[in-house]
Amino acid sequence: MPEKITAAADGTLQVSDEPIIPFIEGDGTGVDIWPAAQLVMDAAAAKHGKKIAWKEVLAGQKAFDETGSWLPDETVETFKEYLIGIKGPLTTPVGGGIRSLNVALRQILDLYACVRPVRWFQGVPSPVRHPEKVDMVIFRENTEDIYAGLEVEEGTPEAAKLIRLLQDEMGWKIRPDSGVGIKPVSETGSKRLIRAATEYAVERKRKSVTLVHKGNIQKFTEGAFRNWGYELTREEFSDVAVGWDDCGGDPGSKILIKDAIADITLQQVLTRPDEFDVIATTNLNGDYLSDALAAQVGGIGIAPGGNINYVSGHSIFEATHGTAPKYAGQDKVNPGSVLLSGVMMFERLGWQAAADDIVRALEATIAEKIVTYDFARLMEGATEVKTSEFAKAIVERL
Repeated sequence: MPEKITAAADGTLQVSDEPIIPFIEGDGTGVDIWPAAQLVMDAAAAKHGKKIAWKEVLAGQKAFDETGSWLPDETVETFKEYLIGIKGPLTTPVGGGIRSLNVALRQILDLYACVRPVRWFQGVPSPVRHPEKVDMVIFRENTEDIYAGLEVEEGTPEAAKLIRLLQDEMGWKIRPDSGVGIKPVSETGSKRLIRAATEYAVERKRKSVTLVHKGNIQKFTEGAFRNWGYELTREEFSDVAVGWDDCGGDPGSKILIKDAIADITLQQVLTRPDEFDVIATTNLNGDYLSDALAAQVGGIGIAPGGNINYVSGHSIFEATHGTAPKYAGQDKVNPGSVLLSGVMMFERLGWQAAADDIVRALEATIAEKIVTYDFARLMEGATEVKTSEFAKAIVERL
């Protein structure tokens, strides 16, 4: 009997063996990758006596074509009601409407943690020598920083007014032909994100959490993010974690909380990737890091992502790449991103064994060089298969 997922007061999920899960197929290649991912997820769930009651909801181009709205209220209400959802890539309206459907969903549901695991799968083509050293999980703050979207356009009365105010009240000299953006970074937003990252590190027995920031320049936003992270460690996690300054870099049996400047981090994840484990960072830094790291392990085409509120229990898992409309309907592209996002969703549901099975089967398929065109063109002796055939090959290896 299909049942709604519910959450306890602390955000802990109650999940039946047949939960109702809303999904958005996605625009462009969503028509290809969603059925492929769903096939694998259903097979893995069934292997462990589980079943998902899928409930389709609309957003993006399909929603606009059918309802006249890019993001219907019914879709938002359904995600609110059923707590956990998953989606393919969505078109961002051009020339008006919602600035970004993905951002809108995150803000409306207060999905404050964008969680992006990055690891290499045996056999996946990579531009670096040792992709196997990359095994990181990025916790990117999802509601503040540039995603708050607080800005005024150059040449508008609003821009002129804000520039005058800042000059008169703060003594800040800003060129009159500037667009101006406000970058909020709060103690509340920072601590709940870093708390989620630290709790993840504790649960998964990871070694460290790195606070990535640009606090050497932006001392009261990025620098404050760093300071609040160390403060949180002392206040709430002193029994299981310790800050670098409090242990001289030797945490003993505890998780090490350390920090790094954003620009040097982008270099060191290439040169010393094994020194990074869980990363907690502000929004823009996390955007750069997520995509840069994905490139080291095979590209954004197989990069999963989840947007999570660990307090309310709400989560939306998503393909992290674009819609690639020119490939839509060709049964050609790699479904790995939405499939691995499904793995994250299974983990959130507490279905760890089924999640592990998908990962093993995916890895076995790639190791046998049965891959879609994006990998086949980079692998010697590969067997190129269609999106649907790749999914069937994974299911055979479950």
